Amino acid sequence: MLSRLERLLELYQINPQDSFVLFALGKEFEGKDDPDQALHFYNALQSLDPNYVGLYYHLGKLYERLNQHDKALEAYNRGLEVAHNAHDAHAASELQGAKLNLEYEI
Repeated sequence: MLSRLERLLELYQINPQDSFVLFALGKEFEGKDDPDQALHFYNALQSLDPNYVGLYYHLGKLYERLNQHDKALEAYNRGLEVAHNAHDAHAASELQGAKLNLEYEI
């Protein structure tokens, strides 16, 4: 039986332009404590589908973990724009909270 990561990589080989697969691979590598691979897939997703609302919270949190606070704030700000344009109040609220927490910490 294939692991979740192996299955996602298989799906990625079939369709490397699938936004959900790119996001899921980023999350999977993040969970495996492989930030370089996580960033690779998150950045690929951002290039392919910059309006993928769910990306920006996780990208910002990963940058926070890497102590790249400026990039985290950029991700949150971009995510807020995307969430507002998509009329996604829930995502905007989460992004705003993450941004405020980070600004308070730095």
